[in-house]
Amino acid sequence: MKKLTVMLPLLAAGLMASTAASARDLTIVGWGGTTQAAHKVAYFEPFMKDTGKKIVEDSWNGEMAKVRGMVETGKITWDVIQVEAPEVFQGCEEGLFEPLPWGAKLDKAKMVDGAAAECGAGVLIWSTIFAYDADKIKDGPKTWADFWNVKKWPGKRGMRRGAKMALEIALEADGVPVKDVYKVLSTKEGVDRAFRKLDELKPYILWWKAGAEPQQRLAAGDVTMTMAYNAWIYKVNKKEHRNFKIVWDGNNYSMDYWVVVKGSPNKDLGIDFIKSTINPKRQGVFFNRIAYGWTVKGTGKYVKPEMLPNLPTANGHLDNALQTNVEFWLDHGEELEKRFQAWVAK
Repeated sequence: MKKLTVMLPLLAAGLMASTAASARDLTIVGWGGTTQAAHKVAYFEPFMKDTGKKIVEDSWNGEMAKVRGMVETGKITWDVIQVEAPEVFQGCEEGLFEPLPWGAKLDKAKMVDGAAAECGAGVLIWSTIFAYDADKIKDGPKTWADFWNVKKWPGKRGMRRGAKMALEIALEADGVPVKDVYKVLSTKEGVDRAFRKLDELKPYILWWKAGAEPQQRLAAGDVTMTMAYNAWIYKVNKKEHRNFKIVWDGNNYSMDYWVVVKGSPNKDLGIDFIKSTINPKRQGVFFNRIAYGWTVKGTGKYVKPEMLPNLPTANGHLDNALQTNVEFWLDHGEELEKRFQAWVAK
């Protein structure tokens, strides 16, 4: 009886801990800012109203080490996270995220191409485009080859300081069709070709790292045109009444995903939340506020006509676009980034 007396309190403590864990409010983690504010209106508040469950918001900067620490220790404080494409595939492979029940609770047929991953459901599509000030340039550039044409359009060019997208764009500027970019870039000759093309533009490049930088430099007149993220250009045009024109041809696009952290005590509730976002009406609420592209079919009819020209998924903007090849960059990113940064430093 002594053993039983000792074990009963331990069992009770374990049950209480388990109950406390499962009783924790659903915690959803995003990038913060205006995007998360739009998530709140489009998804968080309707879900809380429908289910009576509370959502606690948090934000992050993509620090996967924190997620690994949670999973390894079993101390899971985040349930659903918005992650970029490389992280959803890498995290799934490492066992950091729960596989999603496509076909059982989630309908893959409702998603646009690429939005239904093993461990992730597409949140939004974002594009890397280039832009120029249409108040200063009337007959503006139309392709990445034009971006390289400093004779017709003199001045500096803003480019993101990173191998990813810079190498793809260089090949596009050199005449490689979008459909062949990764086939060419998968060869040594293709990589050398991309760097040779970058050599041509290097004296005119002003590098940027943060997403807020390119439009600031464009506004200041530091650059004639710049690589940028489409939503940032929309934001500055609306807020500061600018006339920065986006060139969509050959844009490079990628996707963010919702994932559920492996071992989350709120796994089922997290999946229910994700299911609630796979809804064109609710996505319409989101994409009327933020200039990203939708991930659920049929969303376009719920987006205001004046908003459509700003979205990657509308008006044929993806017709000649390049989707970032996540597997390629997971396999080759380290070596190419090392070469790229050494090239920039020369």
